[in-house]
Order: sequence, then C-alpha cells, then structure tokens
Amino acid sequence: MTRRFLSSVAIMALGAGPAFGQSDSIGTLRQFGKTGTSSEAFQPVDQHGDYAGQLKMNLEQITLPPGFAIDLFAVVPDARHIAIGPQGVAVFVGTRKEEVWVATDRDKDRQADEVKRFAPSIRFNVPNGPCFSRNGVLYIAEQNRVLAFPAAEFFYESPDVAVEIVVPQRELIPPEEESFNHTARVCDIGPDDKLYIALGQPYNVPPPEKLETYDRVGMAGIIRLDRNGANREVYARGIRNSVGMDFRPETTELWFTDNQVDGMGDDTPPGELNRSTQPGQHFGFPWYGGGLVRTREYQDTEPPADAVPPVLEFEAHAADLGMMFYTGAQFPQKYRGGIFSAQHGSWNRTVPVGARVMFTPVEADGNAGEPEVFAAGWLMPSGEYMGRPVDVAQLSDGSILVSDDLAGAVYRISYQPPPAE
Repeated sequence: MTRRFLSSVAIMALGAGPAFGQSDSIGTLRQFGKTGTSSEAFQPVDQHGDYAGQLKMNLEQITLPPGFAIDLFAVVPDARHIAIGPQGVAVFVGTRKEEVWVATDRDKDRQADEVKRFAPSIRFNVPNGPCFSRNGVLYIAEQNRVLAFPAAEFFYESPDVAVEIVVPQRELIPPEEESFNHTARVCDIGPDDKLYIALGQPYNVPPPEKLETYDRVGMAGIIRLDRNGANREVYARGIRNSVGMDFRPETTELWFTDNQVDGMGDDTPPGELNRSTQPGQHFGFPWYGGGLVRTREYQDTEPPADAVPPVLEFEAHAADLGMMFYTGAQFPQKYRGGIFSAQHGSWNRTVPVGARVMFTPVEADGNAGEPEVFAAGWLMPSGEYMGRPVDVAQLSDGSILVSDDLAGAVYRISYQPPPAE
C-alpha cells in the first residue's frame, strides 16, 4: 500500500485530473481529480481573540506538580483525539462531529499559529480517531469507515488531498449496529506495522443475542488489520468501550483504558487500565462491569474462565479516555516510561469526579504502580465543568498536549527544572 500511496502523491504533485462532483469526493480524490472545493471551506479558527484570552485565564486554575506549566496550544472546536505528525509539521485533531482539524505551529514557539479544517472536500462522520504510521501516513477511524492519507503533513494546505479507503463505509461494523452511543473510535499502529482499532458497542450492557455478532466482528473489542485493510482479525474481546490505547515501548504489549458500566452506583464499578500481551485475550465484559464487579444482567451466567483482569482500577465513573506512554526526556525521571491518561469526567454520578490528567508509573517489569493526579482544576468545587480532558499526546520536545472537547482547546504542559542552587 505504501508504494501505491507514494504514487498517488507523485501524481497529485504533477497535476490534477478532471473535476468531479462534490457528492463523490472520495472517488474524485482517488482519481487524482479536483473537487472544486474552495479554500473558504478551511474555516480557520481565530487563535488570538477574546475566546483564546478567556481560555488562557481559565488555565490559571489548573494545578500541576512543581516545575510544570500549562499553556494554551490551540483553540480547536470539539477537540478529541490527537495525532502528531512524525515530521513535526502539524498536529491533527479529531472530533465526534464532522470535522478533523489541523494545527500548525509555524514559528515553533509551541503555540499554534493556524488551525483549520483538514481535507474539507471530504465529508467525515465522527472522525474521532486519527493516528500516524511511522512513515507518515495518517489514518482516521470514523464511526463506520477508515481512511488513510499519505504525506498528510505536507498536503493538508490544499482542500484536496491524496486519500485511500482502508475500510469502506458501513464495513467497519454492521450498519444495523450504528448508534449515537460509543461510536468514537481510536486507532494505533503496532510494532507489527498493523493497524489496531477499538470498536465500542452501543449498549450499557448488551443483550445476550448480540454477543455472537460482536465476537465475530470485533465490537466490544479491538481489531487489527493490515494497513491496506486486508487480513482483518479480532485481536481482543470483552471490552465495553475503549477510547484510549498505546503500545508499551520496546514491547508488543497493547495497553488500553476501558469505561465501566453505568447505573450501578456512584462508587462502582471502577474504571480500567488493561494490558494485552497476546492476541485472543478476553477482558471480561459483559460478565464484569469494571474490575471484578459482576453485572446484574450476566450475574447468573459463567464468565470466561480465562478473562484477564485489569492491571489497574481507576475511580468509578471518572471516564478514562486517551492514554500514552511517556518516552520524552523533558519531564523528570519519575515520569519516564509511565502513562499519562485523560479523565473526561463523570456524567451519571451524584458528585462529579474526573476532568483531570492522571499519571501511572510503570516499572521495567511491566507492573503498574498507583495512579496519581497530575493536572486538575477543570472540575470546579461547585461541580461545574470548566473543561473535559480527552486525550494526551507527546511533542518532539518532550512536552505533552491535552485535548478538551468542552472548552474546544488543546493545551501544552511543559517542564522547566528549577535553577541550580
């Protein structure tokens, strides 16, 4: 597929073919044609107005460990999951709506100078999950489609971009299983150079008659496939709705968060951090609603005997989403090799919790230590949300980005060591 992508890029650089209608923009772009989309469709987002100023003021309420600072990186409407281009040219941000945004820091002051729509000639549907391959191909996992964009960092300046269909529309999940609930996909490229995609299922707890279908297609689980869409297989099962995953560096272990069952009480069941060490593992859902807490719906049936428990339990209903292993050198030693994760915040708890960034140390042998609050303050003492963190990603200088879909922003957290005495 890489050779085909590079050919696409070369042809587009030499000149576009005949124009096609907007209704078939994907077909047009695959034929290297122009869609006729105006540059006005980029819909640039103001980065210097009153709104940006207010967000900067709000950040004064955020607490961090000594030596750390948080700043506004970009105003990005509905900002969800983040993919940082491997060349350091641009940052791509998905949403649960119809837009993918691209932020460019042209003067390299670690603040975006420009934010605009990516590929506005394409109509996306819940393009929550962008991820990059190591050779610069951007993948976007939508509600029910997966697209790939070669050299996205270098062709995003045009409304028309080279695109390839990895999973066609309505083939990622069965069309009858499309829902407004649990449709925010995330993706990652594994050390095996395969594409991994988490597929949430639409129910709080699915009825038994749905389990065979979900097991077969990989819903309530994670699938993996070749980067051209071939050789799809179910990699992991028994996962209610994972919206954050990352491979532990120098291993083949896939770690992921999972959101627990709702409606079982304020303090139960816990959120999860899981570790997959090989294909075919089952992580207990729907027999377990979070941790080892059994669901009412399946309490009279036997769970899988080999169900893998989470390596770590988080506070109930904090809504643990995006996560990443920290591989940078800017932060102090205690953070290196550990996990930063975003808690979106509860919606069905009497007293809200979450809306913060957590840190979990991970030992060299793969054991997870106790999680601790790293950045907090988006949940105000009144119970009002000032922001809701979604994802974390690492810039090349070792600072990290945090997205916030309530405020419509991406923040940057950096570390400055104290001066030597």
